[in-house]
Amino acid sequence: MSNFCVTDEITLPGSLLRLSEHLGSSSYQASHWAWLELSGGVMSHYLMDQQHRFDSLLSWFYNDLRFCQRQNYFGAEAADLALTLTSKQGNSTTLGCLLMLLCQKLDLDASLLFLPGNAILRVKLNNKVHFINPLSGKAVDRKYMHSLVRGELGNHAKLSAKYFKPVKAKDLMSRQLHELKAGSIVSQKFEQALECCNLLLKWHPDDVQLNRERAFVAEQLGCIKMAAEDLQHFVENSPHDPLIELVKIQIKELNQHAETYH
Repeated sequence: MSNFCVTDEITLPGSLLRLSEHLGSSSYQASHWAWLELSGGVMSHYLMDQQHRFDSLLSWFYNDLRFCQRQNYFGAEAADLALTLTSKQGNSTTLGCLLMLLCQKLDLDASLLFLPGNAILRVKLNNKVHFINPLSGKAVDRKYMHSLVRGELGNHAKLSAKYFKPVKAKDLMSRQLHELKAGSIVSQKFEQALECCNLLLKWHPDDVQLNRERAFVAEQLGCIKMAAEDLQHFVENSPHDPLIELVKIQIKELNQHAETYH
């Protein structure tokens, strides 16, 4: 893995492309050139009227270039911005990020919104706000957005004001790390998943759920001591968690095994 530090200043899309190289998924040079080509090509869609400019961008992005949802939506590849650039397939976060950056190249007021498990593009055209599904480029309304929230959190969930807060670069990096971690676990790429956990814990050292997740990943890699220490940290800092007794049993079982060194 290359040198990478989450505490460095975050630039878009550069930092996300370097993250992909750090995890061994792609070459920074290849993805950077793909971005330069994309961001240069979009300038031919700089029309006078904002609505026409945005419509031209959407047609170019989805119809001409054929950016689309990756079939293996929950895999690590879909959550990787560099691979989304080079393969033109991704998830709502990576596609939404690219669309947001292209909008900004065209001087359009665009930002990304994070819902649980989904991302939505917010764009303001001629003083009117629109919400766009990055997977299709189609406009959506608040009712649709609420259905996404309820689908993730249950029918009781509300479409609260926090979901309409534009995400910052750090939020985007954190979201991508979480999605890459989850996708790497699904794909059984445990070394990548472990590194995602390590990077996230540098940002969120008080998030004991990350310690519990890292313990699972570490166990898959045979790093029994690390797994036991993470679970012990979880127990000590989250004593009222409903799964605490189960975690204590896990610790006891882990301590009965010798660590495997790689």
